Amino acid sequence: MHLTDFDALSFDCYGTLIDWEAGISAVLGPWANAHGVAASSEELLERYAQIEAREEAEHPTALYPDILDAAMRNLGASFGVDVGSADAERLATSVGDWPAFPDSPAALRALSRQYKLVILSNVDRASFAMSNERLGVEFDAIITAQDVGSYKPTLNNFEVLVQRVRALGVEDGRLLHVAQSLFHDHVPAQTLGLRTVWIDRRGARHGWGATPPPPAAPTPDWTFPSMAAFAAACPSEKNA
Repeated sequence: MHLTDFDALSFDCYGTLIDWEAGISAVLGPWANAHGVAASSEELLERYAQIEAREEAEHPTALYPDILDAAMRNLGASFGVDVGSADAERLATSVGDWPAFPDSPAALRALSRQYKLVILSNVDRASFAMSNERLGVEFDAIITAQDVGSYKPTLNNFEVLVQRVRALGVEDGRLLHVAQSLFHDHVPAQTLGLRTVWIDRRGARHGWGATPPPPAAPTPDWTFPSMAAFAAACPSEKNA
């Protein structure tokens, strides 16, 4: 199996292409300091990850800004702090401020010359549109939780992905899913038989950050530390 065996790449966006940990921390850190919450940045992210995932599972049709609002309020409650509307709205409206990883735009442009590119993301259409401006590439298909009516790691999201990629004229077995989150992406994608690439953005950092730990330990088909490294590997195999 080689990277040349695929015609389409599907991407998780947040954590893979967009630095959502930086974006979330930019809200949670000042909030924690202002309210005397004695927790490190990593502790805040890990607790937040569990709460957001629970909100998405319990409210699959809620728009992502509403998920963020509820997650912020429940995070505060877990520390015994009442979160007001202004603080909840600050996180709910922050997606457009979340930065792209520096290597994402160039890597996507390079990959777009070789593959069809598809987004499969746990957000709403309006939020992703703001992030797409930071990525600077036109995707062949965009699938959000708003479109599907559920959030990853629900298998339904990946079933919709497979159907959409078929509609693009890509044969079964020629789709490769690229993601940072083992929990949201690799476990369900591999359950459906998709091959996966792990963009291990956290590297040697301890813990899981803004992503819950996976219920099982998947084995990605490839692992790269960045989108730049992944994109660099693709041309060498394409030209081999």
